[in-house]
Amino acid sequence: MLKTLRAAALAIAVCSSPSWVLGADFDGSKPLLCATVDAHFCDIGEVCFRTLPAILGAPQFVRIDFAKKTVTSSQRSTPIRYMEPSDGQLIMQGTELGYGWSIALDTKTGTMSTTLVNREDVFVLFGACTPS
Repeated sequence: MLKTLRAAALAIAVCSSPSWVLGADFDGSKPLLCATVDAHFCDIGEVCFRTLPAILGAPQFVRIDFAKKTVTSSQRSTPIRYMEPSDGQLIMQGTELGYGWSIALDTKTGTMSTTLVNREDVFVLFGACTPS
């Protein structure tokens, strides 16, 4: 059900925007508002657990400000320490609260995949962004 809703929301967003606008929206030139919609939590030696981001304590929304090189939620702001465009995506990385994080942003659609990892566990979040 959640996967169907996510796909429908993305299809509406893509179809309602001219294609020439989409390319420039997610290339790192405009600030973005991103929503997390799906989450997985993995402990070493265990099967990963799928849940909603809020259950894991992940923010519902984050803002990516490329000019300030920050990712900000209602709780905190963290610097983007590394950013690299490559083959239809923009990779961002940083550290926060003892975790290393990576965000892979699709530069055509605005969908994102995010990981947070430390020596004991891994969080994987999926979501979508829109220009803010």
